Amino acid sequence: MNKKAIILLSGGLDSTTCLAMAQSQGYDCYALSFRYGQKHSSELNAAKLIAKTSEVKLHKIIDLDLGSFGGSALTDETLAVPEGETSGIPITYVPARNTVFLSVALAWAEVLEADAIFVGVNAVDYSGYPDCRPEYIEAFQKMADLATKAGIDGKGVKIKTPLLHLSKVEIIKKGYELGVDYSKTVSCYQADKNGKACGVCDSCRIRQLAFENASVDDPTIYQ
Repeated sequence: MNKKAIILLSGGLDSTTCLAMAQSQGYDCYALSFRYGQKHSSELNAAKLIAKTSEVKLHKIIDLDLGSFGGSALTDETLAVPEGETSGIPITYVPARNTVFLSVALAWAEVLEADAIFVGVNAVDYSGYPDCRPEYIEAFQKMADLATKAGIDGKGVKIKTPLLHLSKVEIIKKGYELGVDYSKTVSCYQADKNGKACGVCDSCRIRQLAFENASVDDPTIYQ
């Protein structure tokens, strides 16, 4: 039997590259996305398209209304997405999002008897979120080994973060090596219903600069 992996698939550049990397390593991939109260649905539409064209074994979309708590510009209608440089942890941080997502993935992994969970966190070119740091991933791995039957039996799932120490340029170059079509991805924090990017939010600025520095055409469609 082939190895099994769950991929946290947001529909963005990083998670799509993670999916391609997992498949290149021989994993049977199961994609997991979340409708968590985000303001726009275009990233989920992108995730559906990517999962379909990548021929994953199964794609699940889980409803988790983190938006009912508010506290993030990605989920709270009263908070605007910043369109300039910010300092500290930005208001686009969704409280405990990666912890919630990874916990759900961990539950599914036990049922599937999966070998790995791939998550596209990045600690080089990112917005400063606390749940994208190596220390966080190490801590979650320890928790997963303690909190699951598979972990206690010595067969615990491994949290894979192949992008953790890569720059965005390196990620894009790796994706192109693996045939990733980045025109299908949506990274913008405030994309319109058709998936067109704003071009001014933090995520767009990081993405634009990465394509420029990678010396490849930016396939993003902007508003």
